[in-house]
Amino acid sequence: MLKVVVLVSGGGTNLQAIIDAVNAGTITNTEVVGVISNNKNAYALERASKAGIPSLCISPKDFASRAEFNQALLDAVNDFGADLIVLAGFLVVIPEMVIEAYRNRIINIHPSLIPAFCGTGFYGLKVHEAALEKGVKVVGATVHFVDEGTDTGAIILQKAVEVQQGDTPEVLQRRVMEQAEWKILPRAIDLIANGKVKVIDNKVVIK
Repeated sequence: MLKVVVLVSGGGTNLQAIIDAVNAGTITNTEVVGVISNNKNAYALERASKAGIPSLCISPKDFASRAEFNQALLDAVNDFGADLIVLAGFLVVIPEMVIEAYRNRIINIHPSLIPAFCGTGFYGLKVHEAALEKGVKVVGATVHFVDEGTDTGAIILQKAVEVQQGDTPEVLQRRVMEQAEWKILPRAIDLIANGKVKVIDNKVVIK
């Protein structure tokens, strides 16, 4: 049984997609054992509570130094007994000590087709604003492993979504969530839970 800890900062729609997929049996062999947020007001914590999942708020603001926060985050993940860390809209840079401890066991969902519209400063609505500004016809989402770079880890799954005439960033964001993010994140977790994902030379091979 794959033990998953989900890290969130906001509404937790991807967390909900994971919870729903576990309950529906589309994610198999998996249990969400904990939810950690850096934001005590994140609605994601409410979602965790409703689903009976233990949750914590660990914010850099509550620690005297970043090093103390980093250690607290690693300790919390370890205490949950995590096999896999899932970043579902977590707006804090993952400490290198966590990346080292969980190498190829941390995944992130990003709302673009990497390498487009990714890296420092590209998150949330900013991704969709940039895509519309550029006039691209196809956007999408990517699930990738997390390494020391920003959105640079090995890509697991991607799904494309068409841009439509008259799209606003908010409308496009919702479509990318519904048609891509909420589908490929649960699928990636299921593949990992069933031993179907391997990383070879920083590329993902799916069995």
